[in-house]
Amino acid sequence: MRRPTDRRDDPEAAAGSGIARLLQSFSGGDPDQVLDLHGLLQGLGRSAFGMFLFVSILPGFIPIPGFAGVISGPLVVLIGLQLLVGLREPWLPGFIGRRGPKRSTMVRFCNRISPWMARLEHLVRPRLQVLAGSRLANAFTGLLLIGLGVLLALPLPMTNYVFAGTLLLFALALLERDGALLLALWLVAGAGLVATGLLSEELATLVHGWLTRD
Repeated sequence: MRRPTDRRDDPEAAAGSGIARLLQSFSGGDPDQVLDLHGLLQGLGRSAFGMFLFVSILPGFIPIPGFAGVISGPLVVLIGLQLLVGLREPWLPGFIGRRGPKRSTMVRFCNRISPWMARLEHLVRPRLQVLAGSRLANAFTGLLLIGLGVLLALPLPMTNYVFAGTLLLFALALLERDGALLLALWLVAGAGLVATGLLSEELATLVHGWLTRD
């Protein structure tokens, strides 16, 4: 597969090269070309986890019930597990690495999010990189991604955009090596996972009480 742009020839330039530039890099070429994951991640180094996550959450923005969970959820869990165990670069099974979105699909998605991504660009930048690159920080990020991936895979009503939006910010933080954004996302995602767990337990108790009442 021909790579979308020459920016991937420099792994260090990939991180911090700008969100708008990332989105624009997919615009040129055959709209029907499949951007397979092996090609998209090539040469990105540690920032490849951000690109992998970026591509994986695309179905989360498609308003088809259950579609995001079936596709995105397991991929997000796979990314989280690899960060948790300390891999330096993503590992992709062949049947996943040979697949990916069509260029036209990627361009439509990028066009859809580019207005508010452009507004975020001056806020998302390389900083506090010890939080974006340390083994312990990556493990904690991976743990949160596993939780979010599991929730995304569940058929919970009206949650796709919430989880996918949070994961998109995680992807940008990993791409730009933005430790400050990661720290904020740790707090938000951690609180969200705890709240979801408490609400789920409450709901299960209510349902159990309703089913067992005389």
